[in-house]
Amino acid sequence: MIATLDGFAQQVVPANGIKINTVTGGEGPPIVLLHGFPQTWWEWRHVMPLLARHFSVVAVDLRGAGFSDCPLDGYDKAALARDVHEVMLALGHDRYAVCGHDIGGMVALALAATHRDAVSHLAVLDVPVPGWSEWEATSAKLWHFGFHLNRDLPERLIYGREYDYVSAFIAERIYDHSNYDPADIDIYAKALALPGRTRGGMEWYRSFTADHAAALEYKKQPLEMPVLALGGDQRYGSRMVPMLAEFARNVTGGAILRCGHYVADERPDEVAAALIEFLSVK
Repeated sequence: MIATLDGFAQQVVPANGIKINTVTGGEGPPIVLLHGFPQTWWEWRHVMPLLARHFSVVAVDLRGAGFSDCPLDGYDKAALARDVHEVMLALGHDRYAVCGHDIGGMVALALAATHRDAVSHLAVLDVPVPGWSEWEATSAKLWHFGFHLNRDLPERLIYGREYDYVSAFIAERIYDHSNYDPADIDIYAKALALPGRTRGGMEWYRSFTADHAAALEYKKQPLEMPVLALGGDQRYGSRMVPMLAEFARNVTGGAILRCGHYVADERPDEVAAALIEFLSVK
């Protein structure tokens, strides 16, 4: 099944020396949406139509995921951020908002820190970010961080079992399972099974040491743009605002009730409403 969304067009955009799969729709000020693991741009399928009533919406497959290229290197979050920035420039957007979830939240933070003149608003959804004062203690408790960091082993164990891995991975992190269609698991599993994409996803984690060092530098110059920090109350919701306050001066947000990690899947109406309200802040 190829993931398509009514009212949105897909295209491959050259950026930062590779090609990035990009989905666009709507009219108005631009916002780019960045997915996490083990998902693709399809993570935003419920949120995008709601945002498109007010904004020009851009969703991408990150380097190493979906139908974007999967090169051998360039998986640190600053490099992924350059990919996204060049996509936005190619689409004619030299100033834009960015919203990222999970790995995409790490990329969104790096994008805001490295392209401060371009990013008008930053939203980070339910993820511990490199550079956070509790990063090392928190990441040490997350089994999949350690597993994905291993060279070659995850690829070998996941190969041929992509559906099993994706379904178990997402099930562990969802609070309200009634808001998840098993067909979506199949979309992500097939995307992960494309040549090189499992390795691409693992490389996002293998860059964490470099990401942490870079993010510590970002903190020396706090972000000035408005920042929205949201998470599920069953995951990182209560920690998101103080976490992002280490990087930025103007942070709002909090916890979405009765929600796990996959906030855009479980509570898309609330996520979209929060983004719409947030993006009205100048």
